[in-house]
Amino acid sequence: MDKQYKLRYLRLALSDLQDIVDYVSDELAAPDAAYQLLDKLDEAISRLESFPFSGPVTRNMNGLKDEYRSLIVENYIVFYVVLDDIIEIRRVLHGKRKYEDLM
Repeated sequence: MDKQYKLRYLRLALSDLQDIVDYVSDELAAPDAAYQLLDKLDEAISRLESFPFSGPVTRNMNGLKDEYRSLIVENYIVFYVVLDDIIEIRRVLHGKRKYEDLM
């Protein structure tokens, strides 16, 4: 039987998701699009439970200790690390942001 991993979100990642939904819903006046995007993010992140090493290792992370991996969903990048049987979602950021400074 394949090893099953569990998802864990850092508070900062949950805040990122809320900010994304708020921005798309309020600033872009597209609440339906916001929740469709949230569904896509949730679906893609959930697949990591079965395939945690599917995301490539992210380079140039300013000397961070853990091996960060990334998952691209539309214009957003999900940054995560695999810790034993836990997939820890650390940040969810727009791809155009200078994410190296935000990690």
